[in-house]
Amino acid sequence: MAATLQSDVLVAGGGLAGIVTALHCLRAGQRVTLVDRDTPERLGGLALWAFGGMALVGTPLQARMKIPDTPDKALADWVRFGELGPGDGAALQWARRYVERSRADVYEWLLAHGLKFMPAVNWVERGRFGEGNRLPRYHIVWGTARELTRRMIAALREADAGSGRLTLLHRHRVTAIEHAAGRVAGLHVTDEDTGAQQRLQAPVVVLAMGGINGSHERTRAHWPAGRPLPAAMLNGAHPYADGALHQQAAALGGALRNTGEMWNYAAGFPHPQPHFEGHGLSAIPAKSALWLNHRGERIGPEPLVTGFDTHWLCQRVAEQDQPWTWHLLNWRIAAKEFAISGAEHNQRIRDRQFPLFIKETLLGNHRLVRQMQQDSPHFLVDDTLAGLAAKMNQLTGTPHVRPEVLQATADAFDANFAAGGTLRLHDDDQIRRILHARQWGPDKLRTCAPAPLQQKGAGPFIAIHMQLITRKSLGGLATDLQSRVLDGANAAIDGLYCVGEAAGFGGGGASGRRSLEGTFLPGCILTAHAAAASITGRAAP
Repeated sequence: MAATLQSDVLVAGGGLAGIVTALHCLRAGQRVTLVDRDTPERLGGLALWAFGGMALVGTPLQARMKIPDTPDKALADWVRFGELGPGDGAALQWARRYVERSRADVYEWLLAHGLKFMPAVNWVERGRFGEGNRLPRYHIVWGTARELTRRMIAALREADAGSGRLTLLHRHRVTAIEHAAGRVAGLHVTDEDTGAQQRLQAPVVVLAMGGINGSHERTRAHWPAGRPLPAAMLNGAHPYADGALHQQAAALGGALRNTGEMWNYAAGFPHPQPHFEGHGLSAIPAKSALWLNHRGERIGPEPLVTGFDTHWLCQRVAEQDQPWTWHLLNWRIAAKEFAISGAEHNQRIRDRQFPLFIKETLLGNHRLVRQMQQDSPHFLVDDTLAGLAAKMNQLTGTPHVRPEVLQATADAFDANFAAGGTLRLHDDDQIRRILHARQWGPDKLRTCAPAPLQQKGAGPFIAIHMQLITRKSLGGLATDLQSRVLDGANAAIDGLYCVGEAAGFGGGGASGRRSLEGTFLPGCILTAHAAAASITGRAAP
């Protein structure tokens, strides 16, 4: 075993929460060792690849758009949508902390670090019956979360400034949490490349290892009883977020809560150039696409429409007879509405190309649609519905989609429109939701006016083969408002902290069953601020 390395603070995990914690501790003069399993160029974890949406409350950007938001309104939405109750003490405390501090400790703090937000606030997770976000709160970091992560890494190195107080151990895996004399004493790590083992000693350990959804085995083991579980899923989480450190912390007495609550997505498809086994991309489904079962029939009676209740969508998809569904749309819809979550496929925002972003928003993102047509076998295009049905069956190796059924599905939807494509009397919930979404300006820019699927000139037709994709853990290690890990009696374990997704973004599950969406990156920052303030006795600068 290599010589023991001494530090003031050990941070296990190089994602956003771990980096922000390390940054504050360095600025306070602490010696910090940050341990990360990935390679140096992938420091930043899942945040490096994330889109960068943030649910923020009471910001100047909201005020400029005349959105009358307050922490009290946001908290009411949060508690109702997440189904939090009186027994969720720590989670409720963190929910209140979030809505009260997201403006100062996230929005303004990021602006002070040179980051900017796009000049519009989006309206997501409205709830199927208005029980979600009653107001738009979804702010988008200009440059995506990749720019955010790179800025934080640069600040981390600047805070060290060659002092030697920062040690970065890349490609190292934590194998044990050391505990002595009633408190945490350090970590044991293994170099993933050489197998060399080392003991890291410090009076403070901060767990920032992400959730459990990178491991399908643990995801399935923690899946709530009574909820449908699909036979197959894709992985949209970080492959190193495997829950191993959660179990080690639990062995020391740490309380694990809400481990079955997850924020998965209903519309994933395999990454054309996967970075790891089972790697999936999460589509932002087109509101105007018809969501079909494996036979090409529209799922109902309440149609599936994105932007209202992701948790419900996942359950509906998971209960289908086959572990896949189809999105049926045309090129007109895809160019306007189809998008993929994350930095990788949002080039104009990621690379801060504002004129090109405006052009693609107004004229359609034909570039992305053509890219998926070329790169993904799960993105099928054909001039006729019969030809599309044949390709759908060829992809799945089944005869499930009969061309006459697919035609009947399209005809039934198009019956809502009179000659010329204008809406006539209709009773279609998907159309109602589209019309409602288009009342908000930013949504109107990205959502087509309702029209027949078989509208002349709108083709060709497109079918996208979708599966449920894992993403984030809503539960984790219970923590207090100082991000200290709590035991079963709600007493803090001396020297042990937990931040970000590993802590369920605070309290072992601050969001409850449902997130208002965009609460994850801010949750990483807020829990990191709390941990660093407790460790150093100084508020985050």
